[in-house]
Amino acid sequence: METKRLKILIASPEVVPFAKTGGLADVCGALPKALAKLGHQVKVILPKYRMVDEKKFKLSEVSTESGGKTDAPLIPIGDKSVRITVRSYNLTSPDVEYLFMVNDGYYDREELYKDRSTGFDYEDNDERFILFARGTLEILKAMEWQPDVIHANDWQSALIGAYLKTLYAGDPFFKHTATVFSIHNLAYQGNFPKRIFDKIGVSKDLFYPTSPFEFWGNVNFMKAGISYADVINTVSETYAVEIQSSSEFGHGLEGVLRTRNEDLYGIVNGIDYEVWSPEKDKLISYSYSLEDLSGKRKNKELLRKLCNLPLSTKDVPLIGIISRLADQKGFDLLAQIADELLSLDLQMVILGTGDEKYHRLFKKMSVKYPKKISVNLGFDNPLAHLIEAGSDMFLMPSRYEPCGLNQLYSLRYGTVPIVRKTGGLADTIENYDPKTSEGTGFVFKNYEASELLNTIKRALRVYEDKNAWVKLIKNGMKKDFSWEASAKKYVDIYQRAIQK
Repeated sequence: METKRLKILIASPEVVPFAKTGGLADVCGALPKALAKLGHQVKVILPKYRMVDEKKFKLSEVSTESGGKTDAPLIPIGDKSVRITVRSYNLTSPDVEYLFMVNDGYYDREELYKDRSTGFDYEDNDERFILFARGTLEILKAMEWQPDVIHANDWQSALIGAYLKTLYAGDPFFKHTATVFSIHNLAYQGNFPKRIFDKIGVSKDLFYPTSPFEFWGNVNFMKAGISYADVINTVSETYAVEIQSSSEFGHGLEGVLRTRNEDLYGIVNGIDYEVWSPEKDKLISYSYSLEDLSGKRKNKELLRKLCNLPLSTKDVPLIGIISRLADQKGFDLLAQIADELLSLDLQMVILGTGDEKYHRLFKKMSVKYPKKISVNLGFDNPLAHLIEAGSDMFLMPSRYEPCGLNQLYSLRYGTVPIVRKTGGLADTIENYDPKTSEGTGFVFKNYEASELLNTIKRALRVYEDKNAWVKLIKNGMKKDFSWEASAKKYVDIYQRAIQK
């Protein structure tokens, strides 16, 4: 397939290192750099949240090609008109420009999507991301920069494709612009009451039962993104199949996805080995490599000390968890086996936040088993890196997992993943076979607490055999999930979108 230099705009509600709540930010932080290294011209756009450190990144005003300041026109949202401005940050190597859509009324808030005072989503999230989608197109016009492809991500930018096929269908500026829509987690869809449809600004005739915007009487941004994009992808091949198979994975959109089957692809996320590798990691105290693993043992001692887990004369295996504490991530299974698990000869370190019931459960467990489990409720990036470097095993028993990044980090750090066979976990972790010494982790199939417990016990047995364990560690460390391979696959689907 032809590989000309493409002009690519990536639109995402969050991007590392500027703003993050989850793995989407990691993907949209790493993919643009990998695409630029392949020779493509890349710009990234996201809202200018309060979280974006303006001083650190020295954001500058964006100018048009004619030299003036870029002010996008007023953006209509229903009967309102909203002013946006644009700021930018340039990464010189590789060459990526980051654009920030500025409107303090909508984006200058403590959190990205949720109101901290209520614990619920902001009531105007519909308007915030209508503005993001339509504002993105107007910013491109103001800058006079015509992309070959706009790559939108998740429900917050899903309306971009819908706008290009409706309101902007006759606009010559976008005549040669194709759209790709990435689904990172189908559980979050941008579902709003019917009354907000007028705010989008498209024809009223486009809202009717089973229309691209309508979902059980509501307006669904994710459905519109799936329906209107030229090409759709999700973040692993298995997840692409799962989300078409049943409501468990498709969350009600499985039928819509089946109608787009020929345009739906799965591409496993890559990871940034400049940030996540034990040789280069600036956040761990002891670097190590495939050839010399001694630093891993030192990181383990440091992690246990930091987490107040007693050191023992015997080498006790340490299991790490970094996760959103929610049912989706398998914590309902973990709750069922917590007492039996913590009676085994092991220690655990947990980092994350989520549902209050799991906060209570793990606090209770840490009081009951203070020598066995360390619970750290919050987000702590240095600790996350140390958990990857210092743990022997990494636990991800997810009910569903579109891709997952931590199992990929774990492989590179020689931290053996224990995972359920679903989504990206199924695509990236090979079950260990003691007869052949092949495999990279421990995989269980059925979503059952007993099966999870038996799989952990199997891992503990292999851990006792140090030669087998080192071989298993090295199997994982040799795997290459760098972004270069994934970026080439994205270029492939960009070309498919352009040719449609």
